[in-house]
Amino acid sequence: MSLPRRPEAVIFDMDGLLVDTEVFHREAMIAAVQATGQDMSISLYLTTIGMPGEASRKILEDNYGDTIDVGAVWDDATRRFQEMVQTRRYMKAGVQELLDALDEIEMPRAIATSSRHQTVRHHLSMHDLQDRFDSIVAQGDYVHGKPKPDPFLLAAKRLDVAPERCLALEDSHNGVRAATQAGMMTIMVPDLLHPTEEMHRLCIRIADDLHEVRDLIETVV
Repeated sequence: MSLPRRPEAVIFDMDGLLVDTEVFHREAMIAAVQATGQDMSISLYLTTIGMPGEASRKILEDNYGDTIDVGAVWDDATRRFQEMVQTRRYMKAGVQELLDALDEIEMPRAIATSSRHQTVRHHLSMHDLQDRFDSIVAQGDYVHGKPKPDPFLLAAKRLDVAPERCLALEDSHNGVRAATQAGMMTIMVPDLLHPTEEMHRLCIRIADDLHEVRDLIETVV
């Protein structure tokens, strides 16, 4: 199966797609909650993937109430996460090859993420990717985060490409929902979350990795 039409731009998610950070976030948050004497299930953590920070904090508040200090837990998880990313390389397989292929056909690309600009800069610089994207849309650039379409719509606007001519790459359910609401061709490259029936319905493809995405793009250029 090839793409339904040739994309004119590619919009990337970051965590779990470009960089293998979702597992770090998971380990850090679960450890931070456990340090308070409470437990956090994997299934509860998975509901936060692809959500803006404010929405993730609300999930913690709704599930733990006054049994934990959500602000303190959030700060502890952030500290633990920062320690992890300072000592490990974590670029996902196929990133370099896909970006090289986009360079060859001169296809513009952007990142649309729920992370902060500072975090994006850190992850990209750790893997010498800081000059490989034409635009970065991150927390603070939009009012409504994923699963709303705002991050993807802004990325398309900055690239001056109609949303329906963009190919969006996502690993999370909320990210897929955001991209498809923006009207983009969407491919899910699963990370911690498995594709559901909804994801199969919304996406034009569920890809094993970014190598497969590169091959798909090369079939329509």
